[in-house]
Amino acid sequence: MLSIKNLMFGNPPEVGQPAPDFELRDLAGRLIRLSDLRGKVVFLNIWATWCPPCVYEMPMIEKLHWIMRGRSFIVLAASQDTGGDSEEKVRKFVRENGLTFTILLDPDNQLSWLYRVIGLPETFIIDKDGILVQRIIGPKDWTSPEWVAAMTQLAER
Repeated sequence: MLSIKNLMFGNPPEVGQPAPDFELRDLAGRLIRLSDLRGKVVFLNIWATWCPPCVYEMPMIEKLHWIMRGRSFIVLAASQDTGGDSEEKVRKFVRENGLTFTILLDPDNQLSWLYRVIGLPETFIIDKDGILVQRIIGPKDWTSPEWVAAMTQLAER
């Protein structure tokens, strides 16, 4: 799992290599561990409520989540909001935007360190075997035919 040594001396994750394992709590308090999700494509989005590009892409992630329902696919969106009221800010944002996919709380920004995030939002696509297949920096239209086809292809492998 995470350690100071990994955070200080580890290399950034590379496409084609295993995605770094992590565990974080979701808004319901459940512990979500990446390694427990083998067998599903994981769409890992690292974002914050204060980030305009993140806010912009959230409705498209929600739509992708619904398009992909019933397939071996899961959206995890890890909030990088910090501070004593960060959880309430995230809950309010989720309520106001009608988000139904899994939101993770990461107030210590563990994923930003572990995945060497250089800008928000940043998305990591992880295949069913836990291999990082793509790293995307910045917002995207996740509902475009190209992205939906790519996610569908990965989920149906």
